[in-house]
Amino acid sequence: MDDFEHISVMPIEVLRYLTPRPGGIYVDGTLGGAGHARQILEASAPDGILVGFDRDPAALKVASERLAGFGERVHLVNRNFSDMAISLAELEITGIDGLLLDLGVSSHQLDTAERGFSFQQDAPLDMRMDTTAGETAADLVNGLPERELERIIKEYGEERWARRIAQFIVTARAAAPIETTLHLVDVIKGAIPKAKWEERLHPATRTFQALRIAVNEELASLEQGLAAGLQMLNPGGRCVVISFHSLEDRIVKQGFRRLAQGCICPKNLPLCVCGHTPQLRILTTKPVMAGDKEVDHNPRARSARLRAAEKL
Repeated sequence: MDDFEHISVMPIEVLRYLTPRPGGIYVDGTLGGAGHARQILEASAPDGILVGFDRDPAALKVASERLAGFGERVHLVNRNFSDMAISLAELEITGIDGLLLDLGVSSHQLDTAERGFSFQQDAPLDMRMDTTAGETAADLVNGLPERELERIIKEYGEERWARRIAQFIVTARAAAPIETTLHLVDVIKGAIPKAKWEERLHPATRTFQALRIAVNEELASLEQGLAAGLQMLNPGGRCVVISFHSLEDRIVKQGFRRLAQGCICPKNLPLCVCGHTPQLRILTTKPVMAGDKEVDHNPRARSARLRAAEKL
């Protein structure tokens, strides 16, 4: 698995905001190729602990090999990071000093045709992070009612042509099941008038994003995992999240703001009666973006948004 490549996004910024230190306990909820994890372990030497989560067995195998030199400082878990609270309890960890969530799909997953994430190569329409469980994108495309397909494509893909795409999918699958990525791409291209194709965006981009999110329940996982991780942060502990589309970024921004808020009493009350106090300090008033040099080296960093907060 030496070909498992994933260029870590904003590595300098991650360390700056996460501030790993010796003796700390850190969670990497989206381990991938272990690039960020290695940096955290090096910065927290000699005795910092890292717990890494990934539901992709292939990613976990590579991470295990790449982090083997850190010995017992590393604990790898083949689970969705939304199960963080359960997994940390099993490791008898009651508090953490840092949480990192890099929510992007790895370069390896995108570039491995048979995973079905890419609309550039023909492959089975899969898109599962964990290829051993759950429904595939083909299951959804061929089995969901038209209205549900439209909802998914509109909500998760923010696709203005969602209704037509859903209609075309239902018509196409009546003739033959849609089982490959390029078959679905052809259907989407037929649904969107060519004059309306965007210059810098493939017509299938938003629909493929929507199906990937639905297959992997990504937004629900983010809400659950982020809430669990923030609750487990020790005072002074930090959370860093890198998101790649507006739906993820909105969840992170609202989650941080909710916990950073003080009094929530109605404004017409003369005195505070709610007793609500801030639990977080937001470190990034605006999302941090990758620099031009990084984007030139790794174009996939262009859409990355980093937000960070500290537990009070």
